[in-house]
Amino acid sequence: MTHDEALESVMASVDNRNLVRHMMGTEAVMRALARHLDKNLEEWGLTGLLHDIDAELTEGDMAIHSRLGADLARELGTTEAMARAIFCHNEVHGVAARTELDKALICADPLTGLITASALVRPDKKLVGLEAASIAKRLNEKGFAAAVSRAQISRCSELGLELGEFIRLGLQAMKNVAPSIGL
Repeated sequence: MTHDEALESVMASVDNRNLVRHMMGTEAVMRALARHLDKNLEEWGLTGLLHDIDAELTEGDMAIHSRLGADLARELGTTEAMARAIFCHNEVHGVAARTELDKALICADPLTGLITASALVRPDKKLVGLEAASIAKRLNEKGFAAAVSRAQISRCSELGLELGEFIRLGLQAMKNVAPSIGL
């Protein structure tokens, strides 16, 4: 599967453009993690791009979300490792993250939400002037982006990354695709 094919499938399955932007942001962070950890850029990036492909189809039902997404990913031709990471990123299923790909998606997904929320409270609503230190400060504000799982973001340590390093890596990755994700 190519990036263009994956993006076409996402666009066909997801009407909410903010959700599509989130998926593209997660792709960027996953590619940055793959580069940092010397992993397969395409596999990791496409996993990030496809991870919420079922979000609208499951209508927010977390008991189904990501189970259907993993099945859709398989139908699109992803590897079993990619489908498994998509499945286990929804912790409701109770599937333990075993591989680095699993762990990366679990921590990258909420980080993109925190970074996006941090940008959207800025007057310009852009990433360009946003600093990692601001995001780290927001991480400690429980009321800010309350739906973002701080515990999942902190699992970056399972990849050998300190939290500050992970935030910097994620922010730079999203800055690199900022025009594509509207930030």
